[in-house]
Amino acid sequence: MSMKSVDFLIAGIGGQGTVVASDILSDVGSESGYDVKKSDILGLAVRGGSVVSHVRWAEQVNAPMIEEGTAHFLVGFEWLETLRRLSYVNAKGTIVVNDCRLDPITVSSGEADYPEKGTILTALKKAARKVYVIPGLQTALDIGNARTLNIVVMGALSRLLEPSPLLWEEIVRKRVPKKLVDLNLDAFRKGRELIK
Repeated sequence: MSMKSVDFLIAGIGGQGTVVASDILSDVGSESGYDVKKSDILGLAVRGGSVVSHVRWAEQVNAPMIEEGTAHFLVGFEWLETLRRLSYVNAKGTIVVNDCRLDPITVSSGEADYPEKGTILTALKKAARKVYVIPGLQTALDIGNARTLNIVVMGALSRLLEPSPLLWEEIVRKRVPKKLVDLNLDAFRKGRELIK
């Protein structure tokens, strides 16, 4: 496999499994021969606050944090969180966004307005070369467990990367509870189907 750097920024909300997703992504990179660094930034995660994970794959990674404008992939678990991190994606990069709206406290309390989905999508398309909108949460609900959202999203992302699906599945097996392995493997495979 030819070595090159790949920078990922994952943006979500506490409880959506963004940290587990970043762990899986890190393990896949490491098992593929990359030097890997990651950093998870947790807001008020327990209360549904922002969670951002920086994951870097390269021949040698010197720092875990991604600079603005350099991420090859912006992976968003929710519309507004994706919009908030838009400055990190490279103009030639790719955005994978879960079609999901979760109102922050400022919106539910009436202090702020949630942007229209069309407005957010337009901004995303201006910021990156490719944008994939996936029904991640709906897919997770369809297989019977909303908590598999993160694995669905990783499945979709895996379609855009070189490491084999078998490697991804091996990492998923190691990272999820044993009693939920089959459910999560199903989520991963369904996620892969979301990007053609």
